[in-house]
Amino acid sequence: MPDLGRTLIFLGLLLVVAGAVILGFNRLNLPLGRLPGDLNWRGRNWSVSFPLATSIIVSIVLSLLLWIVGRIRR
Repeated sequence: MPDLGRTLIFLGLLLVVAGAVILGFNRLNLPLGRLPGDLNWRGRNWSVSFPLATSIIVSIVLSLLLWIVGRIRR
């Protein structure tokens, strides 16, 4: 059971950090979700958003970050 508790605490802290990063991006006026490659369709009573460019940029940044962390841990 202690491992489950530690895992839940870690996931909670990870969510707090992710929320802080999102709020920080919002305050910096970064156009995540509104980049040129992001697709948006709007109808009368509906809308669909597919942030393709934002997803690619976030994936690249996370891949680089994890690669750096992996290199440091060696």
